[in-house]
Amino acid sequence: MLSESSPMFRVVRVVLPACWPALLFSGVLLLQGCSLLPKKDAGDSAASTPALVSDGGDRAASASTDGEREGKDGKRRDAFSVDVRGPDNVREYLSLHLEIQRYKTLDDLGATEISRLMVAAEANARELLATLGYFTPALTLELHETPASDKAPREIVVTVEPGEITTVSNVQLSYAGPIADDPSAEAQRDTIRTAWALRAGQPFTQQAWDDAKAVALRSLTAKRFPTGNIEISRAEVDADRHEARLSATYQSGPAYKFGPLLLRGNQRYSADGIRRIAQLPSGADYDQQKLLDAQQRLASSGYFDSVFLTLDTESGTPLAAPVIAQLREAPLQKVVLGVGFTTDNGPRLSIDHIHNQLPLLGWRAVSRLSVDRDIQSLGTEWKAIPGDDGWRWFSGAELKSEQSGSYVVDSGRLRGGRNKTSDHIDRSYFLQYDYATNRGTDAPPSASAVTANWGWTGRYFDDNGSPRRGWGLALELAAGYTLTGQQSPFTRTYARWLGIVPVGWADGKDAATLARRSRLQLRAEAGAVVGKESAQIPSTLMFLTGGDTTVRGYGYRDIGTVRADGQTVAGRYLGVLSLEWQRPFVYKDKLTDFESVVFVDAGAVADKPSELKPKVGVGVGTRWRSPVGPVQADLAYGVDTRKFRLHVRLGFTF
Repeated sequence: MLSESSPMFRVVRVVLPACWPALLFSGVLLLQGCSLLPKKDAGDSAASTPALVSDGGDRAASASTDGEREGKDGKRRDAFSVDVRGPDNVREYLSLHLEIQRYKTLDDLGATEISRLMVAAEANARELLATLGYFTPALTLELHETPASDKAPREIVVTVEPGEITTVSNVQLSYAGPIADDPSAEAQRDTIRTAWALRAGQPFTQQAWDDAKAVALRSLTAKRFPTGNIEISRAEVDADRHEARLSATYQSGPAYKFGPLLLRGNQRYSADGIRRIAQLPSGADYDQQKLLDAQQRLASSGYFDSVFLTLDTESGTPLAAPVIAQLREAPLQKVVLGVGFTTDNGPRLSIDHIHNQLPLLGWRAVSRLSVDRDIQSLGTEWKAIPGDDGWRWFSGAELKSEQSGSYVVDSGRLRGGRNKTSDHIDRSYFLQYDYATNRGTDAPPSASAVTANWGWTGRYFDDNGSPRRGWGLALELAAGYTLTGQQSPFTRTYARWLGIVPVGWADGKDAATLARRSRLQLRAEAGAVVGKESAQIPSTLMFLTGGDTTVRGYGYRDIGTVRADGQTVAGRYLGVLSLEWQRPFVYKDKLTDFESVVFVDAGAVADKPSELKPKVGVGVGTRWRSPVGPVQADLAYGVDTRKFRLHVRLGFTF
């Protein structure tokens, strides 16, 4: 076997039989007198150029005139058009990438020049087909005179028979550097091998080959070895057997550990405070995700307009590599105007005032005025910079007026305590004071209470902004004491859970589609306020449900305890269940950014567990993965109300 190599692939060909040259020579003789043979122009005496013309050879030999370049409507025509004929995937690819397309608009292109372009186009087409895995195609290029066409006076027809696609016969991955012999790197080596996408038996294409190498390199450099590279890669293609043997060697380079965090651009805030916000684990093995998490914590803190963290691999030692933080501080104060819309509460207008360093305290304060159809609120929240243990002090106050069941509730709240936010878990403990005044006919009495609270939220989704799998759990526990009426103790418990489970595959043929599954989304909520029946507990501590994020098919907080006079009020017990099937939408074997959903929701509120009677909503909807986040639109039917409601919301939060 003879072998040829290139940066893209290596082709191995079998030596041709001895009779083939004779056959080829005979074929050339048979072509004498055929129009596919080169013709000499008047000005060409030394050499001739192939002019592949199917008819009208005399006209093709002459240069294009202005009359030829004008259509019946008087508009300028291209010098020629290109028509690719073959299987859809090949035709679309060549039509898009053939270089000859760039020359269509050139002036004064005659048959000789076009013939030269066709010779180059054949070689170009073969290179392009090789990147798709077709190494033995049959190509025919013909030039037709089309004087009556509105597109061009000539048409180049490229007929393609791609032949059998090349498949991968063998894959060999190897390692060089510390990763090769380090026992602690065995899991990383296994991860790279497991994630390798171009396996034996799959079609070989240049894009798939490049993607597989890139994914493996990202797995290598994501942990411990950020300077890793591809030392050797080779694709040996046997064009006659339609097989490709792949091999790649990955050079890890030295193992790195996080060193000190070096700050660039900070002026207002102390270096120690910034490091406490970032929580970068100095001394730990390099992990790209931990670096991104630290960057995200700084960016989401509100203290900075831009944050960019990089590992310095050029200076220092790999065992203590500095991390450079490029920072641009946000203004000390700013005002933000916001406009929104929800189907629960209609249009919303908000005004935020942000102070990034309060005098004396040095805390960050965010104050908001928000107005929509059913809720008007004014609140403020102050937060300190976290300590070395990640915990920070916070305090807040809020005044609110909202439609709650059948009544308007005017309420106030004060709270103060500590919280901690980590990669997946949020924790808090705080003291809180609540009061609530109900307005309306036969409204429940006003009430106030003080509570000691503990909260825990865990998020274990693959993507917190648009999850495809995973789960989340939120718990709230409170012990309180009423301050109005007969003073008595009570407890409040609330839990929320969301699980997303892949259940199948989307219908489609491309790799992206196969990686996108249908899913089941299950959601549950439960709450209980336990105390004396006579205890006057603020309605803001009790439960109502219904709306976009709870029981669809019902209005916002429309489901509650129904009194004898027909009025709906907040209740002491809550139960909500939801089941939703999400299915990616595929169009012409291509994955789109849209999904269809079918769902059923059920929820109930009562003053006693035995009185919980669920109200059911069913419906269909769609999801759009927009550039700004997921957009959800659902049409739900309330079985109890016998009415349809449209629910629209932007974004995902848990």
